[in-house]
Amino acid sequence: MSGIVVGVDGSGHSQRALEWAMKEAAVRQVPLTVLTVHEQIRGYFGGFANFPDDQTLAAAARRLVQGEVDEVLAKLDGPRPSVVNVEVAMGSSVEEIVNAGKDADMIVVGSRGVGGFSRMMMGSVSTLVTQHAHCPVVIVPSEDR
Repeated sequence: MSGIVVGVDGSGHSQRALEWAMKEAAVRQVPLTVLTVHEQIRGYFGGFANFPDDQTLAAAARRLVQGEVDEVLAKLDGPRPSVVNVEVAMGSSVEEIVNAGKDADMIVVGSRGVGGFSRMMMGSVSTLVTQHAHCPVVIVPSEDR
């Protein structure tokens, strides 16, 4: 998918990344794909374990992200992105973001997500995305940086 891909997870860091990505997509007049990943557990033999509630949880995540997107769009003053698509993937956050960005112009992520240690400068997802992406990656820092 061409354009900009932004990974969101509901954290304040990802909201800043979403805001930045929307403004950048508007300036460049390219499509914006807002991607959230319903993290799945990797099974013993390498595949992902599926649970009965996975689809329900993924649908709930999509509704939450769509609400966040609508809120950010409502606050935008100035140009808007030409197209904004909200997508939910199931699997590994890093793998899904990197795969979504294979044909993208850029991937945008927040410097940290909902997990991990607050003293770390970058979270594990943002670190691994920068190491494996096929396109430029923008890491939006926290507000206090």
